[in-house]
Amino acid sequence: MNLTHLDENDRPKMVDVSEKKETTRVAIASGKISMTQEAYDAIVTQKTKKGPVIQTAVIAAIMGVKKTSDLIPMCHPLNLSGINCDVEELPSLPGFKLFVTAKLTGQTGVEMEALTGVSIGLLTIYDMVKAIDKGMVISDVQLESKEGGKSGEYKRS
Repeated sequence: MNLTHLDENDRPKMVDVSEKKETTRVAIASGKISMTQEAYDAIVTQKTKKGPVIQTAVIAAIMGVKKTSDLIPMCHPLNLSGINCDVEELPSLPGFKLFVTAKLTGQTGVEMEALTGVSIGLLTIYDMVKAIDKGMVISDVQLESKEGGKSGEYKRS
């Protein structure tokens, strides 16, 4: 198997996508954060000292998507056309599930951007509520689906 981020001398490189066809590309990623009931209740009732946790996490997730190429060495800077975030309350966990959708028309995919957005959003929740629960667990950060590009569609089953 050839790794595309290594050249013929096994040195790291950024993949040249200049010959790739531009297509519409969409990636959806998700992840969970579990916590104590006390922390969950504080977030849901907006009784945290640091402000509105979910709204701040969504903004952080969007920023994470936009900054991916600054954080992941071989990612291309992208001209994103859309970013969407959805947060699902999981009272039985207790915790939350964050979904991030990244979209563009371009020569490379947006999977890493969606995954980075999820990670940064969940870390923001942790940061804002750690005074209540330092034992929160971030888990199941994963690609849900992708569309576009040479490799076509992927959907987690």
